Amino acid sequence: MKFIAALFALLLVPAALAAAGQQIFDGKTFQGWEGDTEKTFKIVDGAIVGGTLDAKIPRNEFLCTTRGYTNFVLTLKFKLVGAGANAGVQIRTKRIPNHHEVSGYQADMGDPAWWGCLYDESRRNKVLAQSDIEKVNKVLKRNDWNEYVIRCEGKRIRLAINGLETIDYTETDPNIEDHGVIAVQIHSGPPSQAWYKDIYVQELP
Repeated sequence: MKFIAALFALLLVPAALAAAGQQIFDGKTFQGWEGDTEKTFKIVDGAIVGGTLDAKIPRNEFLCTTRGYTNFVLTLKFKLVGAGANAGVQIRTKRIPNHHEVSGYQADMGDPAWWGCLYDESRRNKVLAQSDIEKVNKVLKRNDWNEYVIRCEGKRIRLAINGLETIDYTETDPNIEDHGVIAVQIHSGPPSQAWYKDIYVQELP
């Protein structure tokens, strides 16, 4: 009887979610994550929410996984709220010791043209690959939920927003590490919030 119940439960899981890999945020707790969960990050309606609409964001803050990843497909949903909001998803990233910043690749988001770009946070401090904002604007839903799919495989990193591939980047610097944590960001600036949910990782060989 238990086997039949378990099999029935599996059949109810959407195929897209089953193929997405392991859920790394349970929607209820910060288990498996670390960061400023006292002031900056909270959980609302099953989502991680960084920032506030009641005051300026004083500095960049990151909520990081407690373990690292190398080759993987990361899928998550996100939305930005507030004029001038900026945020991003860190991949293959390291915490800077005794500091609020991190160092590594960032799948960027925000106006006027950060959406879908690949940025190098606190390392080379530059856009490594620029998205075509005209194409992104055709699929992007501002102030609403969108989907990021981030694929890291060897030296190659690909980003897609709502099914549109925005970046296909191959790292040429042999000194850049291919392993690190995943993190979600709220950027310093005006009152704003970054929301993240349905976070799944499918690890690759």
